[in-house]
Amino acid sequence: MNDSINQFSNRGYNLEERTAKFGESVIVFCKNITQDAINKPLINQLIRSSTSVGANYMEANGASSRKDFTNKIFICKKESQETKHWFRMMSQCNPEKTEELRKLWQEAQELTMIFQKITNSLRNKN
Repeated sequence: MNDSINQFSNRGYNLEERTAKFGESVIVFCKNITQDAINKPLINQLIRSSTSVGANYMEANGASSRKDFTNKIFICKKESQETKHWFRMMSQCNPEKTEELRKLWQEAQELTMIFQKITNSLRNKN
């Protein structure tokens, strides 16, 4: 299992740092959004899903088995996909923030693709 982890960290992804920075960037973004009746639940969802990507990646690194590692990586992918949905909703409510949201969305998309590649690679090894 550690070979799987090392295989991807050695490719320059540095996912531990990248997922942490992603969550931090979303937190900074959300701090600058007016908390009204519509934005408040969207902010809550965005913070939860975006920071969950890094938390689940950390859990994957400490996984007790290959199956556990694969499941946590799959959750990382799901959380990054969910975050893209909340970015879209946030953009609808805050059109003046669309460009900033587009950049965050792009990072969520790249993370989704990275985690998809990892899960595909693990599946192909079985």
